[in-house]
Amino acid sequence: MKIMRDLLKYPKRLLGVGALLVVMVQGCGEKNQLVKNVHSGEALGTSYNLIIISDKELKLEQQIDSIFEVVNHSMSTYIPTSDISKINKGDSTLVVDHMFQEVFNLSKAIYEKTDGYFDPTVGSLVNAWGFGPGEQIELDSIKVDSLLDFVGFNKVLLTAENKIKKKNPNIYFDFNAIAKGYSIDRLAVMLDGKGITNYLLEVGGELVAKGENTIKKKQWVVAVDDPQMGENRTSKRLVNLKDRAMASSGNYRKYRVDKNTGEKYVHTIDPKSGFTKNSNILATTVVAENCATADAFATGFMAMDLEQSKAILEGHKNLEGYIIYIGENGNTQEYMTEGFKKMILE
Repeated sequence: MKIMRDLLKYPKRLLGVGALLVVMVQGCGEKNQLVKNVHSGEALGTSYNLIIISDKELKLEQQIDSIFEVVNHSMSTYIPTSDISKINKGDSTLVVDHMFQEVFNLSKAIYEKTDGYFDPTVGSLVNAWGFGPGEQIELDSIKVDSLLDFVGFNKVLLTAENKIKKKNPNIYFDFNAIAKGYSIDRLAVMLDGKGITNYLLEVGGELVAKGENTIKKKQWVVAVDDPQMGENRTSKRLVNLKDRAMASSGNYRKYRVDKNTGEKYVHTIDPKSGFTKNSNILATTVVAENCATADAFATGFMAMDLEQSKAILEGHKNLEGYIIYIGENGNTQEYMTEGFKKMILE
């Protein structure tokens, strides 16, 4: 959903897998050089980009790859030997790592705050509708209703021994709507631990911005895509982002078309009904203190009605939001919190 505008200046051939681009900048009369480190690569089935402004060249590829590797080992449903895959296959003896514990507990909290519209136990439905690693099946209301028996975060428990207990062994976890944001948070912890104070980090469109672009002497500027432009990426809004995380969700890129009927199925699945949800909500953007939280709420808001999402945003002082939707007159309309309005770059 977002574009790191500073990266667009560099040709893609410079930003391949594991690439590092270093730009030395020195102002007139300044003794100290500022170094613009640009790291770029592929991870979690998508791409990542990292801009760091510092006083020296930084080589962080190994640390970055290591964090992605451990997140994948813990929570990737596309890796058969990952912890989450073992749990989905019925392993009840596995002691989950601290990352799985953190994501589980945060998921539970947001599941409750969204009244169940954010629900990582929706994995059986994700697979059945053709959006996961599992088998896609032909669905009707009876089959969907039977799969709903395997959905509900109130049906799973993290025990005191850090094992996962499921009321139904067929419950299938899918943390994809929060794990990407969580991986960004883990990368941010690594960068903060190294004393890096000015950086912009993006993984698959989700963002964390710390400090400022000290070369330009201004805040980081990121863009929210226009959901009605599809693959033709055009900015809907430009946003100043500092010491916050931002994540977006939408159905305009993630969908599948039935090759037999031509019917379009969006990737947002309503965990209440079990069906893919076409609604008047085109896209959601959430700003929060960490990216996992922003990621999860943005996903939940896609399944909720506008008024439900507005109630959560207006009652949560640490969240800011921006929702693009189709109004009753058929025109595109926008809702944004007061805090988000202040972040808009006019």
